Order: sequence, then C-alpha cells, then structure tokens
Amino acid sequence: MKKILCTLLLLFLLITGCSTDHSDSNMVNNTELAKGVKQKTEMPLKMPTDFNFMVSFGYGEVTKNVIDTYTGTVTKDLITQGSATANIIFTTDELREIYDKMKTIDIMGPKKSSKEEGCFKTPSNEDKWKITVDGETKIFSWTDQNCRMTEDANQLLELRIYIQQMAQESEAYKSLPEAEGGYD
Repeated sequence: MKKILCTLLLLFLLITGCSTDHSDSNMVNNTELAKGVKQKTEMPLKMPTDFNFMVSFGYGEVTKNVIDTYTGTVTKDLITQGSATANIIFTTDELREIYDKMKTIDIMGPKKSSKEEGCFKTPSNEDKWKITVDGETKIFSWTDQNCRMTEDANQLLELRIYIQQMAQESEAYKSLPEAEGGYD
C-alpha cells in the first residue's frame, strides 16, 4: 500500500511540476515589458512598385503646401495669392532615397507625435501624411504646437524638410510664382 501511495504522490508531483499552464501573472509581466519596447514594422528591403506618399504642411489649419507622388504634383502656398500647382516626378533614385529614409525611421510603425504640455505656441506647424508601401496605406499627422516635440515628430519634420528641399530643387517648383505676404 505504501508503494502505491508513494507512486501516486510521485506521479502527482511530476504532473503538476511539468504543467504547460502559464499563469496570468507571467502574461501580464510580458505585456508590461512589451509596452516599453517600440515595435518595428518591417518594410521591404527593396522599394515596392506601389510606393507613394503625400505630405501636406503649413501653419496650423493652412496646409497649402503639398508634395504628392500619387498625382505627381507639388503645390506651393503663395500666402495672399492662394496656391499654385505644378507637375513633378521624382526620379527612381530620388524615390529610393526617400524610401530608405522612411524605412530608417520606421515610418509605417507606431508613432508618438506629440507631448502633452501646458505650453502652446502660435503659429504652429502641422504636417499630414499618407504613405503606401507594399499594399498598406497609413495616414497620420503631427503638430509642433506643444513646446517640446517627440523624437518621432522630429524625425518626421527632418524627413519632410528633406523631401521639400528635393522638390524645391526641381525645375517644376522653380517655375511656380513667388509667395507674397506672410503669416502672423
């Protein structure tokens, strides 16, 4: 009888010790750890054929400047004179450079675009983005109306300025009229 009881006790300990049931506390700890880690969204190594983007930018609600590869146009804010649009086509090399910069900052991944603070500045910049990569389209925006910008917002601003300078060097953009006036 002792032998049977010892065998049953040993089997009981063996079964409970080798359980594959994971406790909820381990899952909570893993989830909490994952919250602090920014997930990276893998973009294809090579620029996909459907890669396109549109960025509109300006001061506050006035986002008349637009660079749009979907339509092959660039629009310039002429301030008091409205806006003007020209056709622009980036070269494959230029698009590849832009794509590589977007890949570097994980543009298709999650972004924290603003810090909540009690400080606001006026006027403020606002950028609106639409990006298509490998069948996925992402739409988002950011503003610098708060006094401190996040690292993500700074990266997006640097990217937009890079693209803007590239567009401004084109003959199409140079042929557009000069802006008149200014924003307060």
